[in-house]
Amino acid sequence: MSKLVSAAEAVARIPDNAVVTVSSSSSLGCPDLVLKAIGARFDAEAHPRNITSLHPIAAGDMYGVKGMDYLAKDGLLTRVLAGSYPSGPSSLEMPEIWKMIVEDRVAAYNVPSGIMFDMHREAAARRPGVLTQIGLETFVDPVRQGCAMNESGAAEPIVSRVEFAGDTWLHFPNVVPNVCILRATTADARGNLTYEHEGAYLGGLEQAICVRNHGGLVIAQVERATAVGSLRPHDVRVPGHLVDVVVLDPDQKQTCETPYDPAISGQIMRPWDSFAHAEHGVEKIIARRAAQELRSGMTANLGFGISAMVPRILLEEGHPNAVTWAIEQGAVGGVPLTGFAFGCASNADAFVPSPQQFIYFQGGGFDVSFLSFLEVDLQGNVNVSKLGKKPYLTAGCGGFVDITARAKKIVFSGWFEAGAEIDLSENGIKVTKPGRFTKMVDEVEHVTFSGDRARALGQDVLYVTERCVIRLAEEGLIATEIMPGIDAQRHIVAASSGRVQVAENAKAMPKSLLGAHPMGMTL
Repeated sequence: MSKLVSAAEAVARIPDNAVVTVSSSSSLGCPDLVLKAIGARFDAEAHPRNITSLHPIAAGDMYGVKGMDYLAKDGLLTRVLAGSYPSGPSSLEMPEIWKMIVEDRVAAYNVPSGIMFDMHREAAARRPGVLTQIGLETFVDPVRQGCAMNESGAAEPIVSRVEFAGDTWLHFPNVVPNVCILRATTADARGNLTYEHEGAYLGGLEQAICVRNHGGLVIAQVERATAVGSLRPHDVRVPGHLVDVVVLDPDQKQTCETPYDPAISGQIMRPWDSFAHAEHGVEKIIARRAAQELRSGMTANLGFGISAMVPRILLEEGHPNAVTWAIEQGAVGGVPLTGFAFGCASNADAFVPSPQQFIYFQGGGFDVSFLSFLEVDLQGNVNVSKLGKKPYLTAGCGGFVDITARAKKIVFSGWFEAGAEIDLSENGIKVTKPGRFTKMVDEVEHVTFSGDRARALGQDVLYVTERCVIRLAEEGLIATEIMPGIDAQRHIVAASSGRVQVAENAKAMPKSLLGAHPMGMTL
């Protein structure tokens, strides 16, 4: 008997008070048609009501894939735990889910993506929740916000500090989902799912197992259906005995603004010269200096923002295969993509399910991570997860906390000042107009990365800006390299109100970073 049903028939099975887990990464793998049907059913019937939704990575974006915004209705959604949320520029309207959060109409939490996957695994095996040191001394820790994003969230804590085996841990009690919504490419009549057009597996298998182990409902959205027996067993990523119903959406996009690109799903390999190089400018200069921390044979993790340009620097310098990139959505190797396709990679060597990728990250198995920052404070703390004035400009922490917790080396990249006007030449950088404010502050608004814990663990931490390279030292933030054209006292010490000091032996950064032509970089 076929498991194919309409989206409306599928969501009609979701009960009131359900805990719904959704597999997605922004628009990558987002089961948007099913989420839309939930919102439509609520508009018509006022059901399902009082839903808790779980999103290890964001569902939807601000560019045409609404995702979790379909659930952002008073009475429908009462609690949301998410690794990240839809984000975008201030020129676009604030998503409905963010309006609910800032107006305190839903209990909201930002939980690191890796911990979200851990929560599913522990609930699936009926173990007593997640015991972890990921997030200690950050906003995840109950000594700070305990993941809460508003007053309603803070009123219902989801994490506590506990002592175990002579050490301090964070304990997340189980939040057990009884509905799973995931997406794949192809389903047969028994519900076996393959992912041949997807850019990542994400965590659909673990989420489905968790719900099945608790007797819940698993809904799969796919692009197409096929006959029983036509799928290779090795290609089936979610077996049919875990799936209750299948919804067809022949128009589902591979990711935002991309109906289908076979290089994203590993079905073809693009020539290396087909990738665009980073546009010349100040941010490329920052990315170039960050890239100089790489050595051939390294495995490196990559985040959003300026850091996402680093692989393009290696391409331009003629080293496309020198480093293995590993990103949280699961791609390993190849070239991580930027813009609307961020979270995907072309020419990947492999796709690892996100939960397993996060085990690798949490244990610090990689060599270096390249991440960005919104602000840095005197203790070396970094904020990427909260902007009180315009909250939806950041997606939240995503996998940032998991990745940085035990990374051997972390290279943060960003502007020293916001809105500074800078002239760039082959001889140096000239600050023609100071910025509106410095990114180097007394105390960050949100501690997404703890400088004190990094020092205690002996992590090697750099902050690369257009003016200098700053090292996290015992005594604070110390500029150890100065960009040509920068007056260290005026443009670094004074511009940061003394929060960044200059090392006595600070050296000049090479002018090779500045030209429009390749640097001649060796690894």
